[in-house]
Amino acid sequence: MKVVVVTGATKGIGRAIAEIFAKEGNWKIFICARNENDLEITRNELENKYPQSKVEIMKVDVRQKNEVMSFAEFIGKKSDRVDVLVNNAGVFIPGEISNEEPGILEQMIETNLYSAYHLTRELVRKMKEKKSGHIFNICSIASKIAYPNGGSYSISKFALLGFSKVLREEMKAHNVRVSAVLPGATWSNSWKGVDLPESRLMQARDIAIMVKAAYDLSDSAVMEDIVLRPQLGDL
Repeated sequence: MKVVVVTGATKGIGRAIAEIFAKEGNWKIFICARNENDLEITRNELENKYPQSKVEIMKVDVRQKNEVMSFAEFIGKKSDRVDVLVNNAGVFIPGEISNEEPGILEQMIETNLYSAYHLTRELVRKMKEKKSGHIFNICSIASKIAYPNGGSYSISKFALLGFSKVLREEMKAHNVRVSAVLPGATWSNSWKGVDLPESRLMQARDIAIMVKAAYDLSDSAVMEDIVLRPQLGDL
């Protein structure tokens, strides 16, 4: 079985990505999130719907380096390979740099950047050994364009895009592909309660489709940056 690892995989984009790989069958899917009940529900739903795939779960708070490292160790004990890593876990807290609550920057950086950095460093070793693999970092349109009320979230996402670009250069010689995914407004918990028609935002499955399409390219091609926006533009 090939192996895909998806962080923050019980909701939104992460859930959609886990499902699109499960649907293909013959994948072992490692997922993590903070809520164990949500993880159990996700595993049961995916394995019942796609019995040819296997889902492994672990409760992880990605802000905690020791928990991220434990997740990497958990994966290593259950598999000798990692074919796809999707660094999706993230958090959005709106605000302005000048008046954000103390600690917001640290929370954004720990969740949106450090988690990807630490997990990638551990799992990319297997990819380098096999001269094969694909890493997806779920950035944001906020990685490219500063916007009002973006605050520390935008800072963290700009940093994640920079991490992706550096990693891509480092991994070229090892035949490991690196893609940055920059979605605009997509239905998820971040938009919960917003009074907008469903058609105004993208669906999480739209992002998942593009991730899978990028993975399915030949080994000689890499989709470096995947930028998706709602048809009617940013919000």
